[in-house]
Amino acid sequence: MIVRQYVKDFENMGLGMFVHFGVYSTLAQGEWVMHQHKIPKEEYKKLAPAFCPETDWADKLVRTAKAAGCRYITLTARHHDGFSLYDTQGLNDYSTVNYIERDLVAEFVTACREHGIVPFFYHTYLDWYDERFDSDFPAYLDFLRKSVELLCTRYGKIGGIWFDGKWSRKDADWEEDAMYSMIRSYQPEAIIVNNTGLSDLGALGHIELDSVTFERGRPTPINLEGSPKYIASEMCEVFGTHWGHASGDLLYKSPATIIEEIADCRRYGANMLLNVGPMANGYLSDIDAAFYGMVGKWVSLFDEAIRLPRPSGIEVESRGGRDFLLRYENNLYLFCFGLPMSADPNAARAKDEGRYEDIFALPEGESIVSAEWLDDSSPLEHELRDGKSVIKTLPYMYGRNYVVRVAKIRIV
Repeated sequence: MIVRQYVKDFENMGLGMFVHFGVYSTLAQGEWVMHQHKIPKEEYKKLAPAFCPETDWADKLVRTAKAAGCRYITLTARHHDGFSLYDTQGLNDYSTVNYIERDLVAEFVTACREHGIVPFFYHTYLDWYDERFDSDFPAYLDFLRKSVELLCTRYGKIGGIWFDGKWSRKDADWEEDAMYSMIRSYQPEAIIVNNTGLSDLGALGHIELDSVTFERGRPTPINLEGSPKYIASEMCEVFGTHWGHASGDLLYKSPATIIEEIADCRRYGANMLLNVGPMANGYLSDIDAAFYGMVGKWVSLFDEAIRLPRPSGIEVESRGGRDFLLRYENNLYLFCFGLPMSADPNAARAKDEGRYEDIFALPEGESIVSAEWLDDSSPLEHELRDGKSVIKTLPYMYGRNYVVRVAKIRIV
């Protein structure tokens, strides 16, 4: 099996920011508003001049991502409404360059480079604007490839291309060989992703794809039996129910759920691509910014555990059955879910119910040297019992609860 280093480097990033941003942001009703509300494209086009974000939108966005521990950002260079955030160089006249004389992709890439973040581009396969999508599919595919070629040639080295919408015509010949070979000719180390959508989570696709996707669905192990190359995985998730900004969307997940999902992604070696939908001015809503701040607090405590460590293959017996071990070299990382908090029952619902244990069998010849929490370096008791290692995990001290707490275990 071929293992390409750029794919492993992608896995090491662990956490990325997904950004759905476009003309639809002006309506604040989600990225599918044109389709779902049946807005005629001539009416929808009238919104384009109002899509003019503040000049520092990209810098603020990238700073937020970096503070949260994201190593890469995937921006919707063109979504299903067909509107491009980049200079289409005459391929059509439906872009930010034509309406506001700005290349937002260029602004985004510049901000990424200034702050050490890897830029990725989302690009739709599906197009509600271009009539050739329905009337002359081969001509549309030629236009699509030329559009993506611009992203591969005008912005320097990029992290990858994230495609979406192939699921709209499952039986069509999308001429993937031509698309992917073109990308490889300009960006040989770009991660190529083609989202399988909500219906085919984790499904393998074309041989040139470098990562499978899990859209709003927790990852599972990938079956690479028979695959000629190693393939990564990535879960994309959204705080609410819309990917693009929707001011009326109040159905948000809790920060605790998001933190657990990040941990579950790493359980299977998958990256988490965590979405935000900026407002039309390019800034995040208060709640999106606050959520990213909460994620950043957790990542700052346990960053070491969500980068290089990989699934260990060691089964863990734990209260609740959710705890797991990752491994990197001679270190194990124990992810602990649902620990209670030590507190007087009159002050908090949580209470100290005594000791909790994580029990597992190390490979023959290995033993534990030490164990400590990553967040404060406080030690954990450990012992050998009936041939298995036992880590004794105490409840949180009153005044903290990290949702998922990670211990570092040194072994020899």
